[in-house]
This record gives sequence, C-alpha cells and structure tokens, in this order.
Amino acid sequence: MKTKIQALLQQSLDALKASDVLPDSFIPSIKIDHCKDKAHGDLATNVALMASKQAKRNPRELAQKIIDALPEDAAVEKVEIAGPGFINFFLAKDVQTAVLKTILDEGNQYGRSNLGKGEKVLVEFVSANPTGPLHVGHGRGASFGAAVSDLLEAVGYSVDREYYVNDAGRQMNILATSIWLRYLLIKGLEFPFPVNGYKGDYVADIAKKLTEQEGDALLVSAQQLFENVPEDLSADGESGDKEAHIDGLIFNAQKLLGEKYKTVFDLGLKIVLDDIREDLLEFGVEFQSWFSEQTLMDSNALQHSLDKLKELGFTYEKEGAVWFKSESFGDDKDRVLVRADGRTTYFASDVAYHLNKIERGYTMLVDVFGADHHGYVTRLRAAMRALDCNDDHFIVPLVQFASLYRSGEKVQMSTRSGSFVTIRELRDEIGTDAARFFYVMRKVEQHMDFDLDLAKSKSNENPVYYIQYAHARVCSVMRQLEEKNYSYDQAKGLASLALLTSDHEKALLTALARYPEVLQNAAKYFEPHALAVYLREFANYFHTYYNAEQFIVEDEALRNARLVLINAVKQVLSNGLTLLSVSAPEKM
Repeated sequence: MKTKIQALLQQSLDALKASDVLPDSFIPSIKIDHCKDKAHGDLATNVALMASKQAKRNPRELAQKIIDALPEDAAVEKVEIAGPGFINFFLAKDVQTAVLKTILDEGNQYGRSNLGKGEKVLVEFVSANPTGPLHVGHGRGASFGAAVSDLLEAVGYSVDREYYVNDAGRQMNILATSIWLRYLLIKGLEFPFPVNGYKGDYVADIAKKLTEQEGDALLVSAQQLFENVPEDLSADGESGDKEAHIDGLIFNAQKLLGEKYKTVFDLGLKIVLDDIREDLLEFGVEFQSWFSEQTLMDSNALQHSLDKLKELGFTYEKEGAVWFKSESFGDDKDRVLVRADGRTTYFASDVAYHLNKIERGYTMLVDVFGADHHGYVTRLRAAMRALDCNDDHFIVPLVQFASLYRSGEKVQMSTRSGSFVTIRELRDEIGTDAARFFYVMRKVEQHMDFDLDLAKSKSNENPVYYIQYAHARVCSVMRQLEEKNYSYDQAKGLASLALLTSDHEKALLTALARYPEVLQNAAKYFEPHALAVYLREFANYFHTYYNAEQFIVEDEALRNARLVLINAVKQVLSNGLTLLSVSAPEKM
C-alpha cells in the first residue's frame, strides 16, 4: 500500500509542477510512514514540509494543494492535514482486510519479494580459527550471518554462505605444537606447559588420539624439545617472552618431527574442524562452502592476486618488501604484502581471497567480522576499491561482543586458557531457539549482555517464549474449535471481514500489512534485529487481542472472520520465526 500512496503523491506533485506550484527542478523524496495512533490515519507523509521551501509556501497550504491534486483512488477513504503540514491517509476498510486473503493464499511465501533480482551474494561469517571449539562469542556472528543470509534470500538475492578456514597461519602451528606437547606429557615427559599454548581439555583429548595413533613414534627428550628455545614468561611477568618461547617450540617441533609434524597438524585441524561443523549444523547454521586458506597457496591464487595488483600499478618495492598503495584508496598508510624475507602477510592472503570471491562471480560481498577487526576493515576496503569493487557492494558488519551472564554474574571466557562456554554448552542449557533469537534481537553494532536466566524463563519477559506462545495459542484455539464441534470455514470468514472492527483487530491488520516492508528493510539494511523487534511487538498485539476477545463465538460469520484473522497471524509468526531459524511450536 505504501507503493500505491507514493505513486498517488508522485502524480500530485507532477501536477503541481505542471501548474507552477512547484519548480521543475524539485525532485521529491517521498517518505511514507505508518501512523502510530490510528486516530491520525493509517499512513502519513511529510512531503509538504520537505517541499515548502522550494514552493515558497506555508507547509499546510502546500499540503492542501497536494491533497487537492491527488487522483481519486478507491483504496483511500479520506486524506487529512495534521500538525504543521503532515498529510494523513485513511485507508478503505476492504483494503485493510484484503491482506488476510493475501497471507492465506501465499502462505510461507508471504512477505518474500524479488528485490535482489537474483544478484549473486557471498556472505562469509564465523570463520573462527580452527584452533578450538566454537564458544558463545562466536555464536552472535553465526546467528547474525545466518539470519542475514536467509533474509537476503527471502527478498530475491542468490546467496551462498561461506566459512573461511584459517588453516595456514601461526595460530594453527601453536595448536599443533600444543597437541604434541600434551602428547609428550601423556608419555611421561615433565616440563612446564607454555603460557601461550592452547590449554583446553579438547587439546588433551586430541593428544590422546594422537597417542593411540602414533604410539612412541613422536617421542623426544626434554633437552631436544627446549634446545635454543627462549625462556617463557615468568609467573610474575617480570622476565621471559611468551611469544618467542612458543615460536621456539614450534620451530623445534617442525625440525624434530619432520614429515610427522604434518600428521599432528592435520589431526588437530580435522578434529577441531569436524567439531565446528557439527556444532554449527546443530545450531542451525549451514554453509555452502568451506574455503581453505591453504588453497590460496596451493592453487597459486595468492601469487595471482599479487601479480594483479602489480599489473594495475598499485604495488611498489621498498626495503626489500612489496607494498600495496592502500593510502591511495582511503587507508591511513600503505600496507606490506610480502615481507623482506619473502613471507607473505595475512593481508596478502585476504586480498587474494577477496579477489577469488570476485572471480567466482559474486557481485556483492558481505564479510561478517568481529568488533576487534574494526581497524582492519579500512585496508581491506582499500584493496576492494583497487580491485574495482565499490563500497556499496562490499559490506562489513562488525559484530560487537556478547557478554554472558548467569545468576547476575558475568561468565569469563578465554579460548587460549581453555576457560570458556561453548556453543554446544549454551545450546544444551537454553536451547537453540532461545540462543538464535537472543543473539539477533539487538543491533549487531551494540554490545550485548546475554542473560541466560531470562533466556530459560517461561515468562512474558522472555521475548522468544512470548512470540512462540502466540503461535501456540492460535493452534490451541483451532484445537478447541474442533473439541466444541465447530468447524472453520475460511471462505465464510473472508466474506465477513467487515465485522473486524475493534481496535485490537485494526492493530493486527496494520501489523500484518507491515510484514513485507519489515522483511525488505531488515534485508536491505542487514538488520535481522528489526524482524525480531517486529515479531515481539506483533505477538503483543495478538496476546492483547486474545485476552480481550472471544474467538469461538456463536455468531458464525464473526467466528470465521476472527479465525481468518488469527490464522493469518499464525502464518506471519511462523514465517518470521523461520527466517530467524526459530521454531514455531503448536503446543507449549
């Protein structure tokens, strides 16, 4: 209906231009909003306020001229001026109720559109280093990325979901070395575990499997292990270097184990990655592809990207290193791609990866990053500009941290120390539905306090419970209908919609009509929280209606009209919850 009102206003403004009330140069931005107070109408616009300066007229005077020039339309019952110059539209009753037939006809397709026109989008999210289980800190990025992907798909984009596996960096070497060190401890070697090693129980579990697989084949002496290794950071923090210490141990592991080092590395990678895959699947998050960083080297894609930037004239050599002219593309300084010793940087791998995305035919790239990557986005955006991908097609939502609270106390987390709550543990404690919904019910750029006690509660304060309960209540009404020997006649209900006249019914009709717009905006602006907020408000409208009215009444026409309405409510609740990967239960 917004589109129709916009079209009517555009015709009115064109007529005012033709009669010289408005200058030909005036290009209106017609904004239509839903009225919060139904006494003010259904839809409103401030176009008269926006155009008054160019028209050199009082806004209320101009508003009247706009109304006078509006074409007649059966969908509009009346139009009024409000306040300093707002124009309020009151829609005809049959227009407001027509949405019910649309919802029932379209079912789970209601609200979907072809806004994206099949444009190819790659959404990369989670992409946590495969150095340990996914913890609750990863859960927000997983929920957000999955919801954004589903929303984009719902409005007509062709979406693929991708996990970038960082399997070629230093952190993986720390993991492999940590596993080997645990293996040596199992075998009876005695030494202090490095401060910078991975200490979680999962590392010990992998080491046990390594022991079963390799027996004594990987044993070395303590002297060999620590030969030329710098001192670790002392307990008081006054001496030693934890980074140099772990790097020395990695060097010795690679030297002493030779080809067997890859055995340790690959075992750790496989077990952790398999665990991540399983966790995400059980969390309702699926990826079309898992892209290995190592393949960038193996396929020569990394060198290809370096050659591409060189051909474009965007690299130079300085002090033996190869630099990218990122400052020319909005970065605060140029960035190193290849170090003087010949080793490529993480940034070089990321440039290669994003060029690979473009060459695979994706025209919109969405990178869901953690808030700690804020400073990295500028250089990556500079690279995308150099590769001719404009800013509108490279979107980088930054997911703020989520702090976990239990019984009012903050739960501390650290992957390296092994003290963290995994997604699996979260799911076991509160369920997937609550976890998925809670993660997306706030703006992603806002810090989030995740209240476990609230998420588990069966109360109106728990938003996911409140929304699901609305769906279950409709199902309960339909079961009661059968128990009371009444039948539901949808055709009679649709023929009797004029009987839906209460304020509660009007509020629900307006909310039902808004759903496609909410869905479209949530996708367009990458804001799944907007859908979550809508569902919470929509559920409130229904619960208020449920508490105020009887649905199973003697009057057959009224009964069926109300049943049509609540079944439309049920459908929209189901559609919205499904897009957030939350179930719509029939009983609670």
